[in-house]
Amino acid sequence: MLVRNKRGEFAAGDALVLLDFLGVKKDAGPQKVAGDVELIASVPFRLAADGEAVGIPAVPDGIAAIPDGIAWTLSTFDLDRFSERIDPAGWDFKRYMENPVIEWAHRYDIPAIGKAEHIYADEKGLHGSIVFNSKDYDPFGWAIGQRVKAGVIRAGSVGFRVIEIELPDKETGKDGTTLIFRKQELLEFSICNVPANPFALTKTMAEGKPETTQELGGSMFWGGLINNL
Repeated sequence: MLVRNKRGEFAAGDALVLLDFLGVKKDAGPQKVAGDVELIASVPFRLAADGEAVGIPAVPDGIAAIPDGIAWTLSTFDLDRFSERIDPAGWDFKRYMENPVIEWAHRYDIPAIGKAEHIYADEKGLHGSIVFNSKDYDPFGWAIGQRVKAGVIRAGSVGFRVIEIELPDKETGKDGTTLIFRKQELLEFSICNVPANPFALTKTMAEGKPETTQELGGSMFWGGLINNL
């Protein structure tokens, strides 16, 4: 898991380092955290050959579709490379929707490249639509959107504040799970070149079947990001 402290500095550490920082006891069961820090976790994105997102749940009744929006799954319950999971039922995004900016690579020092609309959570994850800025006032944000639509950039990641953590028992941890985030507040969502999640896969769809699948490795990107900030 990648961590951003209050000074905006990035750091990476294992689960034990994170638990110590958050003041969480090393026993099973959900626990409230004592610390306050932003964590960053990558998420999957799937774009069809015709430019429409696939593998994204249908928008719930009562939520209108956005003509220029790109459907995106912001987070899932999948096990990531750090052996951690984020519980979809634990998302709090009320405050985020008051200022739903989309960042580039978690950079707070450059203007937002777009905004999020219609965020909602279900049993599979956290979902929404992303609207990139127009070319007339933000060529950079617009160009990122064009790269996404073309399938050149296929990844994103969430920044969130941890509220409650669970350390799984032996039975729950048989699949390799070492940490579960049970309650968390969404702080931001970023588009990035390469995430650090083995489920960040892009699939070109043809007649409903995967034509190609590419895994985007993450260690080089995150290491470079930390070193260059």
